[in-house]
Amino acid sequence: MLSSTAAPYVCPFLVFLAFLAAAPHLSALPPRLLLGVWPAAVALSLWIFSRPLLKFKPVRPLASVGVGIAVFLLWIAPDTLIPAWRQHWLFQNSLTGGISLSLSPQVYSDTLALWLRSLRAVLIVPIVEELFWRGWMMRWIIKPHFTEIPLGTYTPPSFWIVAVLFALEHGPFWDVGLVAGAVYNGWMVRTKSLPDLILAHAVTNACLCLLVVLTGRWEYWL
Repeated sequence: MLSSTAAPYVCPFLVFLAFLAAAPHLSALPPRLLLGVWPAAVALSLWIFSRPLLKFKPVRPLASVGVGIAVFLLWIAPDTLIPAWRQHWLFQNSLTGGISLSLSPQVYSDTLALWLRSLRAVLIVPIVEELFWRGWMMRWIIKPHFTEIPLGTYTPPSFWIVAVLFALEHGPFWDVGLVAGAVYNGWMVRTKSLPDLILAHAVTNACLCLLVVLTGRWEYWL
């Protein structure tokens, strides 16, 4: 059972995962409805559980934007430089899964649906994931009474366990997920600031959304 101190960091992530798991079984719903209800429910969980933590004041905003852009470039580099890179069995297999389109075909020509999907990636996902991975788990691995551990505290186990789990969360993109997780973890160690991590993560996702919508590289939307 979650403690009252862990709930603000963990509960919104669990709500997000619940919708992620349920999405394939809700395909009969209108895409706009599903794409609207999902972020609304997660946003509501953030408001209920995490409101005291949502103080957006990055200490190094320009550098955090730069980190976000750098992670975006690292994310697309393998597939850009080696077009067949993602087809290797290391990335698509029974453990990591395969690349499949996560949205119904009609979404790709629906401007409102694309906006809803992008807003989820840019405004909701960075907050939920950074609260969980670098706000909670990086500290909880060091000590279960994690509030006694300052944000951004470095130990090799906490750093690399979180990086690996973050990588596994991204399935066939685990390789770039591992790099991104390590960069974000390093930036957390450097800034000691969740708002800076949320900003960097949001910039990465915004760049990916722009690329996806402009080029049709829908596989980047897991």
